Amino acid sequence: MSETLHSADRRKELLKHMIRQLNSGEAVDSVRGSLVRLLGTVPYEQVVQVEQELMAEGLPQEEILKLCDVHAQALRGHIEQPANLSVPEGHPLDVFKKENEAIMWEVTALDKLFNELESLDESVPAGEVFENIRKHFFSLTDVGKHYLRKENLLFPFLENHGITGPSTVMWGKHDEIRAWLKAGSDALEKFTDRVTVGDLSALVDFALKPAGNATAEMVMKEEEILFPMSWEKLDETEWAQIHHQTGDYGYCLIEPEAQWEPAADVEEPTTGDASGRIRLSTGTMTPVELTAILNTIPFDMTFVDRDDTVRYFTRGKERIFARSKAIIGRKVQHCHPPKSMHVVEKILSDFKAGREENSAFWINLGAKFIHIEYFALRDESGEYLGTLEVSQDLTEKRALTGEQRLPANDKTGESHE
Repeated sequence: MSETLHSADRRKELLKHMIRQLNSGEAVDSVRGSLVRLLGTVPYEQVVQVEQELMAEGLPQEEILKLCDVHAQALRGHIEQPANLSVPEGHPLDVFKKENEAIMWEVTALDKLFNELESLDESVPAGEVFENIRKHFFSLTDVGKHYLRKENLLFPFLENHGITGPSTVMWGKHDEIRAWLKAGSDALEKFTDRVTVGDLSALVDFALKPAGNATAEMVMKEEEILFPMSWEKLDETEWAQIHHQTGDYGYCLIEPEAQWEPAADVEEPTTGDASGRIRLSTGTMTPVELTAILNTIPFDMTFVDRDDTVRYFTRGKERIFARSKAIIGRKVQHCHPPKSMHVVEKILSDFKAGREENSAFWINLGAKFIHIEYFALRDESGEYLGTLEVSQDLTEKRALTGEQRLPANDKTGESHE
């Protein structure tokens, strides 16, 4: 047992050493040969552990990101896979893998077109080759849905198991790929069917080929590292939660033919737990946290229950209309002047009957422009639960022009939006 542990530790140290060699600029082929000769095969979990340990030891995330493609090339085909990767049809991992097959089909089609382009006279119109490249490249941009599901569904569950490397490194590579895809798509949109072979070849070298290569490298990392590790670490309950939330993001290039039915039930938590946190369908909060959130949202809200009784209102820093706790428990009809009573009754009546779902008004209150909207609240079966009144001061927002984006990412030039 101690010999096995010693061997595993030694392999990890050697792998770290190789990655540091890559970081110092040594040739990929030379390091790859050393990896094959010294390590043989590398269990996939050790690749992830090494990345996490290198970052913990001070190697900047940016360096890991730059090295990601290089050491992936060095390790290609030499990462040991688990023997029990037998995934049911329609399972989230099966969907990811089938999407990868479709992604690689598009990448391969593009590579063939790029080779065909090289054999043409640079001065002539690109014609049909251009149309086919544009079609397959635009199809490849659908990979964004695949990455969103990884980032928002798969990575969080891996992090719960203490595995942070993929979300740190892969997410950065996703952003790089997105930047290549956007640059290529924007340029292709501007080209016409009269574009010359020379101009199209320049774009291929500048953005289209790097995008395709980076996408193919990511497929390799998923198939050889991420997916085997995910299959081993996540249990059926976790996969069931991923499965039930997949529809929020959509599928990449395919629609699954089979529907996986997990044996594990996914409960929708709706009550408190022993820790005092309020469990909601999309997470948990303490009453203090929930109160702070509701009072920080930049508009006033008042909740009226199904019996027309005022039950709650927010207490933000800058209220639009005066409220006091004295209104709690009052009938909402008593909170409005007689001249507007018929409007309130009409809104409530329409909500209860299902004729309307919302009703909006806007007024000038001194120098302020105020928007007031009422929303019918219903449960999953459509039964009326009450009404939510939302009031917003839109004076400053109404005056906004142009755009103010989040700061750009230094590595990609893309914003974090």
